[in-house]
Amino acid sequence: MKCFSRILSAAALTAVLAGCAQVPPSPQVQKYKDGELPVPAEYKNWPKFLSDIERADNKQVREIYINPIGHSTKMGDAFPNGTISVMEIYKAREAADGSPLKGPDGKFVKGELLKVAVMGKGPGWGENVTPPELRNGDWIYAMYMADGKTKAPDDTATCRACHLPLKDKDYIFRYDEYFQKRG
Repeated sequence: MKCFSRILSAAALTAVLAGCAQVPPSPQVQKYKDGELPVPAEYKNWPKFLSDIERADNKQVREIYINPIGHSTKMGDAFPNGTISVMEIYKAREAADGSPLKGPDGKFVKGELLKVAVMGKGPGWGENVTPPELRNGDWIYAMYMADGKTKAPDDTATCRACHLPLKDKDYIFRYDEYFQKRG
């Protein structure tokens, strides 16, 4: 009986080890730099980070999506590596006097899509940012025209400088608002 038990244990161990040997290696995560992170094709299927963000200063409306990795973050925590957010930047439609047109709900009415911004976090992604004083941890930025493929002429240093004061919120605008709305 002991012999049978040993044979069964050895067979089980062999099966486990054989199964482990068949597990493919983890894919290597590509290391991106500012301006290189592409717009993910499926981002519109992601959870909304925030919606209908009005920017009166430049007459824009913004829609922000966050991937499931980032969406799994809990309030008070930094977003994990692998987090990507995509921001659609729309021109607000204008009234005859040039002021942003408002709908029945009092919010700006979205006009044409102007640009698509991508913000991503990965291990070591932000380490080579120059100048170093504009580093936002491991976050990087990219800006595209409305087609999501043509690079926009925007300088990512502008994104970095704007997000820099938000270090205590992992460089994320509206961090608290996001978690409060998400519940």
